[in-house]
Amino acid sequence: MADGANAILVRRRRREQTPGPRISRWTRGNRPIAALSAVFTLAQLALVRPVLGLGWDEIVYVSQVTSHHPAAFFSAPRSRGVSLLVAPVASWSSSVPLLRVYLALLSGLALYLALRTWRGLFPTRVLVTGGALFASLWMTLFYGPQAMPNYWVAIGALISVGCFLRARAERSSTRTLWGLAAGGALMAWMRPTDAVYVAVPLLVLALVRRHRRLLLVFAAGLAAGAVPWVIEAYLSHGGLGARLAEASRIQGGLGWQIAVDDQLRSLGGRALCRPCTGSMPTPLVTFWWFTLPVLAALGLVVAARARRLERTLVPLACATTAALPYLFMIGYAAPRFLQPVYALLAIPVADALWHLVRGPGGSWRPVAAPLVALVLAGHLAAQLAVLDGAVARNTESRRDWGRTADALHRLGVRPPCLLTGLEAIPIGYYTGCSSGATSGNNENTTAADILRTAEHRPVAHLAPAGGTPPRYARSWPAHRISDLDVRVAPRR
Repeated sequence: MADGANAILVRRRRREQTPGPRISRWTRGNRPIAALSAVFTLAQLALVRPVLGLGWDEIVYVSQVTSHHPAAFFSAPRSRGVSLLVAPVASWSSSVPLLRVYLALLSGLALYLALRTWRGLFPTRVLVTGGALFASLWMTLFYGPQAMPNYWVAIGALISVGCFLRARAERSSTRTLWGLAAGGALMAWMRPTDAVYVAVPLLVLALVRRHRRLLLVFAAGLAAGAVPWVIEAYLSHGGLGARLAEASRIQGGLGWQIAVDDQLRSLGGRALCRPCTGSMPTPLVTFWWFTLPVLAALGLVVAARARRLERTLVPLACATTAALPYLFMIGYAAPRFLQPVYALLAIPVADALWHLVRGPGGSWRPVAAPLVALVLAGHLAAQLAVLDGAVARNTESRRDWGRTADALHRLGVRPPCLLTGLEAIPIGYYTGCSSGATSGNNENTTAADILRTAEHRPVAHLAPAGGTPPRYARSWPAHRISDLDVRVAPRR
């Protein structure tokens, strides 16, 4: 009897101790992902630097929630997600370094959470390698600490696809379903149209396989994120159809337009390639772009042989649909547009790379391993070189806006004030003025309104040196500031 009692106690202790090693293994698996995310955060702060001033698009998003500057015109394609993302800092502080640190920390945490959703689908080494491939791209490092939507769409895409695949394997996991909804909401919150392209393969698969629960949860997440954009469409743009049409017009008219060469040109560090002219970057800069589809195809073959095809095929399908509009439907390019594509490709590509460097028994391949390491080192060096150039150019251009703002202050253009003309939105933000345009994508006022405003506050028009000003500003006294002709309305 005593032996039976002891046996029961021993078994009970074993059951109580069993979760310990499992928790330990789970924790050990998360540590490399956490370390990668920490390095990514520190790299942003060290290489991009928190003192980088706000860019044009950032100004539009940040000005919506700050009380220190007038709100810039918010055009039809934009969504309020970024503005809400920065609100915890921008709503009470005008400090750009503080905002940069906040976004760098947030982007590092987001990368950690996104990669964690893939635990159990791929080995930890593949997830860390895939995360490192995505995080080391110059556009990921550059835009991580910026108030821009594309990185966050990429994070939402990773979370959505990872949780979708896990939910199919863990049908009773409520936490995974919440993650699926959150990933869809994050994408739609940031850019509803991008979210639709990423989501198509997931929605189709859930419908074909009759996974009603996954379909409803994911659709609910997408809808929750898109609701503010749809409501705003009816309140400010004449309806959803009208907003989509206006967004298409601003983007040059969506339709069959090959932008593959434009995307290649933008890889050299151009934030926006519109119009996209000039020479192509060096082959060292663009080499990785051509290897992506090759390695993705290899990852698909590896997955098929290992009988885990779906977990590789689904992210590749989502990456393909996400890439379509930016490669074949618009007439310009920006490297950040394809961030969700790069994030979704990173894990299958990392799986292919590990297949190249490790043999069936787990031993290193003596030729392939050092060769792959050498190629990756060259790729990283190229990315850091492009990043350095992009940071330098953007830092200087934003300092130019600051210098122009100082010169405008000396001319008596001080808040409250209004700027119109060339780069009125960014220069207006740095000056502390509101901005106005009588035509173009940011049209928000009329010449009559501008003249009425000039009766009671400073108004200035900006034009290229030697350019022809609009009729309402032709009689205003002209001043030269750098390469701009600035005409300041006379005070009455």
